[in-house]
Amino acid sequence: MSIQLAVRNMTKRYKTGEGVTGINLEIKKGELVTLLGPSGCGKTTVLRSIGGFLEPDSGDILIEGHSVISLPPEKRPTSMVFQSYNLWPHMSIFDNLAFGLKIRRTPKAEIQSAVSDVLKLVRLPGSEKKLPGQLSGGQQQRIALARSLLLKPAVLLLDEPFSALDAKLRHEMREELREIQAQTGLTMVFVTHDQEEALSLSDRIVVMNHGHVEQIAEPQQIYNQPESLYVAQFIGKMNFLQGVVSEGSIHVGHLKLPNEKQLSGQVKVAVRPEDVNLNPSADGGNGQTLPGAIRQIMILGHYAEVSVELDDLAMIRTFQSKEAVQLLKTGQRVHVNFASTLAFPTQ
Repeated sequence: MSIQLAVRNMTKRYKTGEGVTGINLEIKKGELVTLLGPSGCGKTTVLRSIGGFLEPDSGDILIEGHSVISLPPEKRPTSMVFQSYNLWPHMSIFDNLAFGLKIRRTPKAEIQSAVSDVLKLVRLPGSEKKLPGQLSGGQQQRIALARSLLLKPAVLLLDEPFSALDAKLRHEMREELREIQAQTGLTMVFVTHDQEEALSLSDRIVVMNHGHVEQIAEPQQIYNQPESLYVAQFIGKMNFLQGVVSEGSIHVGHLKLPNEKQLSGQVKVAVRPEDVNLNPSADGGNGQTLPGAIRQIMILGHYAEVSVELDDLAMIRTFQSKEAVQLLKTGQRVHVNFASTLAFPTQ
């Protein structure tokens, strides 16, 4: 599969000292890649640099093998969907959508056909004569997406487009965007600070931190094999315990864990809640478990989140089925062990 977008050693720093340094990124044709990170990590700087709205200090940006670094936004084969819909309120949906095509001097018959087709694609057929104010927030965002799709960009850029919508609408829009991407084969770069959104949408995720890339990988790999403590802390729920390496193993309390990375000294042991095994019996399992007491039980529909305070260690959370949690109560003594763990050097 050919490389549709390449960012080569790009740096953009602001007077405040924020920005990005040495960004390298290759996105294949037809991929949906998400830039993920907290506010101020540099993800929007990268996106706006690709779109031509910011001028990098150094580096290059190539689309379909051609450098676009010197081109203004309107000359680049990109289109951007913003968080705000940016629809003209006094113009009909048809005129909002047709505007860019009219500037390109597209024949009227083609415009009519293209607008009709794209409205079917975003599930709003027959809304040509409506005004933006007559549509809900989710519908307006669909129109904003449709307007960008009409320009048939080589790369579609999306800057937190669903963050103004409520949770149910966000979920629906994610599904629709993935369906549209599958139908059109468009290459998309999506920016979000919402990890759930990134995990559900992406072919690959670029996790960013303070202006640099921490990890680029498929969602499952990012979740299961975070390469740094930062990624482990940022993606999904995670328990952290202090450990120490001794005689080739990692020791947490009297529990001995494998030291696959050959770490030394003090380490952080990371455990997903779903990898915490909870034993409500009084039997300690011959020293291969950690004792503790249940501090809180939160019922979350078909499962429960159980907080366990480990003796002299830390509070950890585990997920339990609604059947298993019926055998548990606050204050109960329990033992835990771990199905899988990760370890990182202490920062």
